[in-house]
Amino acid sequence: MNNKMNRKKPELLILLKTHWLWIWFWRVTLVVSLSYAWYCFYVPSNRIVWADNYTSAQHQSVQSDKPIILFFTGKWCVPCKIMKRQVWADDQVMNIVNAAFIPVTIDVDDPDNAAVLVRYNVGGTPITIITDSNGNALQWRVGGIGKSEFLDLLGQS
Repeated sequence: MNNKMNRKKPELLILLKTHWLWIWFWRVTLVVSLSYAWYCFYVPSNRIVWADNYTSAQHQSVQSDKPIILFFTGKWCVPCKIMKRQVWADDQVMNIVNAAFIPVTIDVDDPDNAAVLVRYNVGGTPITIITDSNGNALQWRVGGIGKSEFLDLLGQS
């Protein structure tokens, strides 16, 4: 009796590995997984005029009397990439930001940005802070936000 069960086990495994339904199941799983990974890390280009760094943004802000948008991000941050794709790449957002703000991205992994991270008490990403030309925080949002919430944030400053 035990011998019969041992013979059926390999036959069942072979059937599971070769049955057309299982083959298609794994193919679809692979395609969906790869598509999701691409979706998480793909970021389209945008036409926002980004300042080179925080110091440059402050100088531009003083000269133009525009507030600064600080966007704290990291290369590994998936919510940041989703925000870059859904918010920063939007035409309406681009037009408003380029017209009324000095935007700058702050890479949290760059040691040159340590002073800025300490100044604004940044411990995670994404964080969006709107400051005046002196660097005083006017508005901020922690975490990934959508287009409508981002536009509300811009309207409050």
